This record gives sequence, structure tokens and C-alpha cells, in this order.
Amino acid sequence: MEHIVFEVGLALALIAIAGFLSMKLKFSIVPFYILVGMIVGPHAPDIGLFDLRFISSAPLIEFMGRLGVLFLLFYLGLEFSVGRLIKAGRSIAIGGTIYIVINFTLGLLFGWAAGFPLKEVLIIAGITTISSSAIVAKVLVDLKRTANRETEMILGIIMFEDIFLAVYISIVSGLVLSGATSLAGVLSSALIALGYMLLLIIVGRKLVPFLNRALNIKSNEVFMITVFAALFLIAGFSETIHVAEAIGALLVGLVLAETQHMKRIEHLILPFRDFFGAMFFFSFGLTIDPLSLGGAVWLSIGAVALTLFGNVVAGLLAGRSAGLPPKASTNIGLTIVSRGEFSIIMANLGKAGALMEILQPFAALYVLILAILGPLLTKESKHIYKLLNAVFRLDRKTPVKEPANKADAG
Repeated sequence: MEHIVFEVGLALALIAIAGFLSMKLKFSIVPFYILVGMIVGPHAPDIGLFDLRFISSAPLIEFMGRLGVLFLLFYLGLEFSVGRLIKAGRSIAIGGTIYIVINFTLGLLFGWAAGFPLKEVLIIAGITTISSSAIVAKVLVDLKRTANRETEMILGIIMFEDIFLAVYISIVSGLVLSGATSLAGVLSSALIALGYMLLLIIVGRKLVPFLNRALNIKSNEVFMITVFAALFLIAGFSETIHVAEAIGALLVGLVLAETQHMKRIEHLILPFRDFFGAMFFFSFGLTIDPLSLGGAVWLSIGAVALTLFGNVVAGLLAGRSAGLPPKASTNIGLTIVSRGEFSIIMANLGKAGALMEILQPFAALYVLILAILGPLLTKESKHIYKLLNAVFRLDRKTPVKEPANKADAG
């Protein structure tokens, strides 16, 4: 532990190099952060003072990565509006259901077709269903798409996924870890998660006048500490009732976006979002051992292909249900194709239940491929839509007029 500050400095130097490379190559920065984390880590050599294994600093880097997810989702909430989310409630419920049903069904079929036992199939379906909130948030911000028409559906699906995750983890953990599960316990977890989210949104909106007065603080230092206290308390409390802390952070951002202090909060949060966000993707890379991925290559590639298909179809159907044009609907599926932290959680659940060892390398390689492809596909969504439209004539199937003053697919 005596060189922990030096190790963190070394990690930041590697992250900076990755950032410079992404700028030079004009490529999304997220895959570079993940890849540089993969190159080093526990499997890397120890070169004297330059310990590339990051063993001593790993817990601190992991914690800073958790903060990165909170800041990313909090900032995304600030860029949005709880008012828009409430107005789109019905379409979000329909779109979220479409997305979960398609991707979860494909995950189950894939695991069954690959010949896995029931418990492994359930883990694989969980790995392939839930998108990465952190990567989605980063991509939306980097590509300046937070104001796009489809973004409310994207955020709604992310929140819908969290409700599904709360239910699904309750079921699967019961089956995998104890061999049984309680229907009452599962329903209770789902209702608590849903009720908590709705309560926070509704009460938060009612408290906007109070928040406007309470946050009228002249000192930037005290103002920032007050906002951070609210963020960490609510996000941390969310985790205690089985709502992902990242979703808690998103909800706080949605509420504070309604206040007159939104721009000030946004300005102060930017450096923290960028710094800790970079640490998250680096720390995620540290968890992936490239030497263990070989046996899961074809399985992962097959799952990636199925996920890409499922996401495009789900995005088109979800967007259509909300009256969005095909161009924006294509963006939905491509933006949330990345998989990340939640897929790793499912794989770790399989490990805790002593299931087949291939689940871990499968999840790692699957997540890595989609973490790289996701931002790239989102950036090139305009060209992908043109290609899909040329083949399937999507614009004739869903004749929705796009607004003249906004480039929905940016």
C-alpha cells in the first residue's frame, strides 16, 4: 500500500495515453480506456516500481470507477427532464417491454441452442439482455445526443431494465445459490424497486420550489458539497433496496434538472464526470484477463451477432410504438447495444453458484466486443440507417415526419 499514490498516477498516465490515441485515430474513447485496462492488470508483469498489476491500488481504482458510473448517470439525468419522462411514461413502458422481451427471449434460445443446462441458460440470458448504463451515458454525452427525440426512450429503457434486473436477480440468485426461490419475495423486490423510482420522481418534482431556495448558495464549495451529498446519499440508499445505485444517480439528476440551478450543477460536475468516468472504464478493463478468453471466442461472437440483430429489431419496434421515425428508432437499438457492468454481475452470480467456468470468459469477451462496437455503431448510426433503409425500405413502413429544426440521428 506504500506506493498506492504512484500506482494511481501510473493508471492515470495510461488512461491519458489511451485518450491521446483515440483523439489521433478519431475513434470513440471508451474502447481505448477498456483495452488499456486489459493490457495491464493482475496478469501483467511487475517492472520494479512500475507495477502494472495494480494489485495494491485495485480496490481504490474500482471505487473510483463506481463513482464514475454515478457521475455519468447523474450528468445524463441533468441533460434530460423528469417532465418529459413522465409525459412519455406509457410509450416507455411499451418500448421497455418490447426491448426486454426480444433480447431476453433471444438470450434464452441462444443458451438452449448452445447446449447449456437450465441454470447456465438463465445466466446467459441475463448477460445478454441488460445494456450498460455507463457506456450508454458516455456515448450520449460524447455525441451530443442528449436532446434528441429518442433519448427519452433510451433513458426509459435503461430504467425499465433496472426493474427487470431487480426481479431477475432475485429469481436467478434463488435458483442458483439456494436451489429455490420465493414468488412473494420476487414480487416484493419488483414492487419496491418500481415504487421507489416513481416516488422519487414524483416527490422530487413537488420539491422543486424548495430545492430552488435550498440550493441558492453563493459559495461554489458549499453548493457542490451539498449536491454531492444528495447524490451519494440517494444513490447509496437505492442500492440498499436493490435499485442500482446508478439508477439512483440518474433519478437525482432528473429531479435537479427541473431546478433553476441546473446549469450551475452541470458546470461543476463536468470535471468529475470525465475524470471518474475514465477510471470506470479503465477499472472495467482491469477485470478482463485476455489470456482466459480463447475458449469462449465463437460462443461470444454468436451472442454478439444475435444481440445486434435483437437490438436493431427492438429499437425499431420500440421507436415505432412511440411514434418516432425509423431513423431515431434505429438510434435507440444501436445506442443501447453496449453491454457492461450488469452483464459482469450476472457472470459473477454464476461463478458464486459454481456453474460452468466458461461463463466468465464468455461474459468478458462478449462485453468487450460490444463495449467496442457499441460506441462505434452509435457514431455511425446515420450510415447504418441508410444501409438498412436501402434494403428494407424502413421509411415507407413507418411514415413519420421528422422535425426540420433538429437532426435526430446526429
